[in-house]
Amino acid sequence: MENYLQVLEDSLQKKMDVLCRIETLSLKQEQILGADSVSEEAFDKSIEEKDVLINELNKLDEGFESLYAHIKEQLMAGRHKYKSQIAVLQKKIAEVTEKSIAIQAQEARNKKLAEDYFTKAKQELKKGRRSSKAALDYYKSMNKTQMVSPQFMDKKK
Repeated sequence: MENYLQVLEDSLQKKMDVLCRIETLSLKQEQILGADSVSEEAFDKSIEEKDVLINELNKLDEGFESLYAHIKEQLMAGRHKYKSQIAVLQKKIAEVTEKSIAIQAQEARNKKLAEDYFTKAKQELKKGRRSSKAALDYYKSMNKTQMVSPQFMDKKK
């Protein structure tokens, strides 16, 4: 039973490490989105890295839940026997929860920055379309005017 509790504790520690790396990537994304010129390549790369970490986090969650479900009854029956290990697990769960909440708040800020960036990019694209349409309209209207090309007149008779 103590081995199982140690595995649960190790799982929570690994989860905390992954959450710290996700938080670092979230802060990096905030810097990318907050810059004057956004590097879409760097932003995409950070999203891909974060996706890998989230998948790893999900696997850790599944393993933790599975193991906990397996030992839950034994743990409840011997609660007084494993009191110190349970306290350590509860502390680590609280830390993981706190880190998750901080990451969610950071992600909300990043979402706002991304929305602002995409709104600005969309406006610039519309502005570019209007400029090119104006140039095309000017070109068409100039082609419609029947300009007579200069002609030479022979004044000799």
